[in-house]
Amino acid sequence: MLLCHAAIYARVSSEHQAEGGTIASQIAALEARLAQDGLQVTPDHRFVDDGYSGSTLKRPGLERLRDAVASGLVDRLYVHSPDRLARRYAYQVLLIDEFRRSGVEVVLLNRPLGQSPEDDLLLQVQGMIAEYERAKILERSRRGKRHAAHAGSVSVLSAAPYGYRYVDRHAGGGVARYEVVEEQAAVVRRIFHWMGVDRLGIREICLRLERSRQPSPTGRPRWASSTLGDMLKNPAYMGAAAFGKTRAGPAPARLRPRRGEPEHPKVDGGTYNAPAQDRVTVPVPAIVDPALFEAVQAQLAENRLRHRRAPAGQRHLLQGLVVCKLCGYAYYGKTVYPRSRGGERREYPYYRCSGSDAYRFGGQRVCTNAQVRADHLNAAVWREVERLLNDPHRLAAEYERRLDQVRDGSPEQIDLAALEAQVAKLKRGIERLIDSYAEGVIDKGEFEPRLVGFRQRLGGLEERRRALFDRTSLETTLTLLVGRLEDFAGHVRNKLEAFDWHQRRDLIRLLVKRVEIDHTDITVVFRVTPLPDGHDPDIGNRILQIVRGVRTRRLNQSMTAAR
Repeated sequence: MLLCHAAIYARVSSEHQAEGGTIASQIAALEARLAQDGLQVTPDHRFVDDGYSGSTLKRPGLERLRDAVASGLVDRLYVHSPDRLARRYAYQVLLIDEFRRSGVEVVLLNRPLGQSPEDDLLLQVQGMIAEYERAKILERSRRGKRHAAHAGSVSVLSAAPYGYRYVDRHAGGGVARYEVVEEQAAVVRRIFHWMGVDRLGIREICLRLERSRQPSPTGRPRWASSTLGDMLKNPAYMGAAAFGKTRAGPAPARLRPRRGEPEHPKVDGGTYNAPAQDRVTVPVPAIVDPALFEAVQAQLAENRLRHRRAPAGQRHLLQGLVVCKLCGYAYYGKTVYPRSRGGERREYPYYRCSGSDAYRFGGQRVCTNAQVRADHLNAAVWREVERLLNDPHRLAAEYERRLDQVRDGSPEQIDLAALEAQVAKLKRGIERLIDSYAEGVIDKGEFEPRLVGFRQRLGGLEERRRALFDRTSLETTLTLLVGRLEDFAGHVRNKLEAFDWHQRRDLIRLLVKRVEIDHTDITVVFRVTPLPDGHDPDIGNRILQIVRGVRTRRLNQSMTAAR
């Protein structure tokens, strides 16, 4: 079997498709084509994105594929169809052109991908038509659902809320409808009565439901305040379900990824509440009286107003940035008010791990990490920010230290240009070897072992070139980074002491990505954004690994008293 550095790429857009075997069918079809071509692919050349949208290029499998292509590790790429690479036509052209410029042959299973201008034109036309058809289908679907909602059809609504059962049109005699589940409806009526008549708070209602051992809509013993809030605001319970309550939009920026979520979101977008005038009312059976529903809305509005007028609580400088290194949950701010022996009331703010709260996890805490005095941690992190701004060249010093660690001590010193020349020479040798085999000068028995040897030598040179290029690029990027940080530090260095609480918080969020806490150490991870200078964005990630060391001195010494 002829040795060739082949790779496959497969993608599905949703978790449901990933679990349903669609990704497996793609891989099976690609492997069948590989076998037909007399090739095989190694596990590290299988690039798969399960449940990632094709509307964005920020996908882990695609990122690894592009890195491998740029490193010369792929000769031929097998993909089921262009829309597996990307949904947008412009992204398809960008990726295919990028692969071709790196010498990679792209094989599409649903159609041949030629090399002539006519083939490129055909691919472009097909891509534009596919994008147009997708947009047309989405718009027709949206308008069709809206028309059905105006006609009173519940089939356009999402899953039936707690208290109802959805009956599809096959079981409902040709008409889909909501049916009231009386056992659950009784719980809904009690909830609305507690809020609208007894004027209880949401948290008190949750506690009442839990004490009465009433399971939540998900079957769990604990009721979440957000679940109850959504129920109390749902107009379906007074017989007027709403279609079009949300709309799509760009994903909101986050200080850091949520626990268990990837760095890059799988879907490049988010949902937002739509204006009330854009919603369509669909009649459904009522569970509560409209007057009671309106009384509940008035009580919720009064609760919100009272909350806004209440004295502001403790503000926490690092809110949203502190995470537990043991369980991955976020730390939150909490203030305790003990009294001294003389009866004086004291105030001590803390950061506490969410995983250490037993009530959040059915009475069993999932983390034993200690809480930290907020004022001590705030001061320690601010000192680290000041140290970075007062001496930006700590980045360069840490970088040099890391380079010294990874140097293999080899006496051979070779520059990038010489290495490029060796790689080019070896590639010409491979081309001549292939020409000799094609012209019958050498037979297959001599050709394959020599090609394997050439490939192995080329792989070694490519690895050395990539390491040297990474080091050179990293040095250049680091110089730009340090220069930019030094310019910024020059503007704010003399003003740091005069910063108020809001200015300190904004500066910390600008420079600090997160603060990690474990049993013994507290680590400040500084934020490094990719530079708009044409460099590989992964260099920014590699710099991030270096900048993590810039916190270098552990904060446990200064935080001993805080624990």
